[in-house]
Amino acid sequence: MSNNAEQPKVVPEDDDEPDEWDKRIFSTGCHAEQDKMNDCYFVKKDWRACKDEMEAFRECWKRQGNDQRTESKDA
Repeated sequence: MSNNAEQPKVVPEDDDEPDEWDKRIFSTGCHAEQDKMNDCYFVKKDWRACKDEMEAFRECWKRQGNDQRTESKDA
């Protein structure tokens, strides 16, 4: 005997809504720089090849005052 009951359909999550990570990145004021840095790494698979993008993110981070907000320190 076969079971003709329909399987529940999985509805994909609406990806247009910002998740908690996105909200945190947007709150830094450096989301564009962060996206460029991540895109660079995605393409090149080597952070050393993304020094310009990393520096742009670091400068934005400082300009926005995120060092004080997150208590991060440059080594």
